[in-house]
Amino acid sequence: MYGGAAGGGKSDALLMAALQYAHVPGYAALLLRKTFTDLAQAGALLQRSQDWLGPTAARWNEQQHTWTFPGGATLSFGYIDSENDKLRYQSAEFQFIGFDELTQFSETQYRYLFSRLRRLVGAPVPLRMRSASNPGGTGHSWVKQRFLVEGRARGRWFVPARLEDNPHLDRAEYVESLNELDPFTRAQLLRGDWDAKPPGSKFRREWFRVADAAPADARRVRYWDLAATEPKPGRDPDWTAGVKMAAKDGRFWVEDVRHLRGTPGDVEAAVAHTAALDGRGITVWIEQEPGSGGVNTIDNYRRRVLPGHDVRANRTTGQKELRMNPLSSAAQAGNVQIVPGAWVTEFLDELQSVPSGSHDDQADAASGAHWALTRARDLEFL
Repeated sequence: MYGGAAGGGKSDALLMAALQYAHVPGYAALLLRKTFTDLAQAGALLQRSQDWLGPTAARWNEQQHTWTFPGGATLSFGYIDSENDKLRYQSAEFQFIGFDELTQFSETQYRYLFSRLRRLVGAPVPLRMRSASNPGGTGHSWVKQRFLVEGRARGRWFVPARLEDNPHLDRAEYVESLNELDPFTRAQLLRGDWDAKPPGSKFRREWFRVADAAPADARRVRYWDLAATEPKPGRDPDWTAGVKMAAKDGRFWVEDVRHLRGTPGDVEAAVAHTAALDGRGITVWIEQEPGSGGVNTIDNYRRRVLPGHDVRANRTTGQKELRMNPLSSAAQAGNVQIVPGAWVTEFLDELQSVPSGSHDDQADAASGAHWALTRARDLEFL
């Protein structure tokens, strides 16, 4: 199986493999999709075959969806939608069968087609079962088990597909398009990540209603979850996240989110700049790491980074996921609203991925801001 990232040329690879022995008399190849509509879509296998073979001596039979080559070899296109559709091939004989988007098929459909691979003794072509697929789909689990877990130990070869494998694709534009997807689907299609976790159940984006603005007399805090590691190739460090939240009469408004990576100096400069924009009336909360390092960090922000601002430390305990429960409950009840901004999509994407996503910095900062506005009973502004 050739599989992973979208845009790696998987369909081209299948079509090339199917045509490898088209010069051999009697050779028969079959290419399959889940539905015939999938086969006939713009840019899909049928159109590609027309582009490639139309100018050649091969003849196309529209009724049978089959190319016949001068020597008598054939390349057919078919589909297996329902479980019984696999039986349409029970009398057929092929030397090559290719499944495009294998994760859309059931394991029983796939394994049944092995019964259609056969040849005469001494035939000059090998028997080949080939497939291509992105992660995801109803068959994700069995495909991953067959090719990535059992894989080579069982004679099943998996070749990772990468976006950079296709030099003809406008990668920059395609990456920009894939970046519009939710984090789970983006990880599957952009990175070919077979281990990407589906959206969690802690937050759902539909729980967060959109509001023009929070009341002017609402109480406000800015809560920071600090990190100070620059991103480097092959590394995916935590982010610094700062959430500004307002509260009044049991309702909450997420007014602004700052999200960045950088050196300690970069982070300090961003926190100081944000505090200047927020104004001195906004209490700044900082999540304090355990030990003396956390104490020194808070002292540094109070004395040097944010002099003149009300800076408070939250020494968190317990699991992060449990600390997010109060915010999750408030959002589910419809009591958390979002003030429109350029940060909203990224913020909601991350919240929806908790707890299975790769990052939770914005979710942690948001739950911290919610805690500061509801649980810190010793605060003057409460």
